Amino acid sequence: MDRKLKDYGLLVLKGMGMGAADVVPGVSGGTIAFIVGIYEELIDSIKSINGASLKLLLSGKIATFWKAINANFLLSIVGGIGISIFSLAKIITYLLVYHPILVWAFFFGLVLASTLFVSKDIKKWNWKTILSFIAGAILAFYITVATPAETSNNYLFIFLCGAIAICAMILPGISGSFILVLLGKYFYIMEAVKTFNIPVMLVFICGAAIGITSFSRILSFALRKFHDITISVLAGFMLGSLNKVWPWKETVETYIDSHGVTKPLVEVNIMPNQLVWEAVGLMIIGFAMVYFLEKLSMKGTKA
Repeated sequence: MDRKLKDYGLLVLKGMGMGAADVVPGVSGGTIAFIVGIYEELIDSIKSINGASLKLLLSGKIATFWKAINANFLLSIVGGIGISIFSLAKIITYLLVYHPILVWAFFFGLVLASTLFVSKDIKKWNWKTILSFIAGAILAFYITVATPAETSNNYLFIFLCGAIAICAMILPGISGSFILVLLGKYFYIMEAVKTFNIPVMLVFICGAAIGITSFSRILSFALRKFHDITISVLAGFMLGSLNKVWPWKETVETYIDSHGVTKPLVEVNIMPNQLVWEAVGLMIIGFAMVYFLEKLSMKGTKA
């Protein structure tokens, strides 16, 4: 695909959107990729990093390798994700602690709209797609109510966390950040990012690289051979994940971070009890943003 400089600039912005979502435990970068219309290209590009393409690199055919893996596209997306994570990590964690209802309300509207628009990609609804949708919703809901674990800080486990979390990050509706919460490593990894703990970050990134290149092949095959069923499962994931992004929560378990600040660890959903109109307004804004991006994407496709 021929792209101009402004197109790559737009891809960086889309990557930044993915990165911002990945920082929030409960929102998936894969959801953002779906919204902005780059999901399948992203999966196929990651899948193209394989033995054949690496052989081109090792044999010195750098230009051919670069084109084979759609590297301009990947570099733009990864660059945007990186910019967002490093610039927004402190802001997002601050907002989640001090303005959680408003943050979750915005993402609730965003994920709800995403579920509706992703469902439109299902060409034919039948018992298989309906069952797949329900199964995806149940699985995502179960993940959102699972209890975080106490786990080791050794490098092997950090590597495994990277491999597992990255797979969730590219699945719409399944939050890689929340998977890290369940593995007991979200706050540990976020602290590593904020303090530039290079060894921990490198081990985590290596695990993520192995995980995403392996999992992308499975996902690409599923989208190609079982498109409607796969999209149904992904849409179900999004619907089930709404349980996690419900704005009104009650903390039942806390933890103390490295700065001695008490923060929520385990929460349960409750009925709206404060900032109701502000939250509803942000839900509408989140929903409207997805609607606008969907219409923009449709115009781009027709053009």
